[in-house]
Amino acid sequence: MKLKPRNSPCGFTLTDFIVIIAILTLVVAVLLPGMTGNKARPGQINCTINLQQVGVAYRQWAIDHNDKLPVEVSITNGGAMEAVLAGNVAAVFQVMSNELSTPKVLFCPEDRRRIQATTFFQTTAAGRGHQNDRFSNNSNVSYFAGLDFTPTTSNGFLSGDDNWLTGGEVWNVAFKGVPVPSGVLSVWTNTAVAWSDARHQKHGNVVLADGSVQSFSGSKLAEALRNTGVATNRLAFP
Repeated sequence: MKLKPRNSPCGFTLTDFIVIIAILTLVVAVLLPGMTGNKARPGQINCTINLQQVGVAYRQWAIDHNDKLPVEVSITNGGAMEAVLAGNVAAVFQVMSNELSTPKVLFCPEDRRRIQATTFFQTTAAGRGHQNDRFSNNSNVSYFAGLDFTPTTSNGFLSGDDNWLTGGEVWNVAFKGVPVPSGVLSVWTNTAVAWSDARHQKHGNVVLADGSVQSFSGSKLAEALRNTGVATNRLAFP
């Protein structure tokens, strides 16, 4: 015997409830940045999501490697230590390919200099543009890789947007630094740094050693570098 459905206008199904929650979540995500004065663009939001996945991949990889990160493990033991010191930042993420699943998360949507790869392992059929590119080198990476960590701090820089400027004066309204080239950059507590205007409206995202992703202005970036727990921060830029 089939039960006759009730036509109560006040009845809510589980599906109705889920739809309402989803709509409210979307409204909050759209309105909150404007209310706080920090109007995040879709590209920055997607970049934050990418780096959250990168942070999770780092932690998953470390679980299987005695709490060591790829930059701390020799190539002979499955890591990327020697490669990243030689400037091959892509190698850090290549060894985490199983944890990352897709190289798409290594590309910032606002990066105009790089090419988004779609696969780590095989070359897909050729197509128009670069949508079928295989992950191969630094041209597929929008994020730096941190090299220095201590067991007692959660503020070390794991990774983040690589559109940095350095060499300028922190007190200038218009920061006169120059873009950081590919290679290892050593940053001291008094090093002047800022974001270029290449993406995120002179802001940037950083994933910290505790797995959290932080959005920093230029001044907040410099402040965060002073609180990583190490006197010198070495960062490898693609």
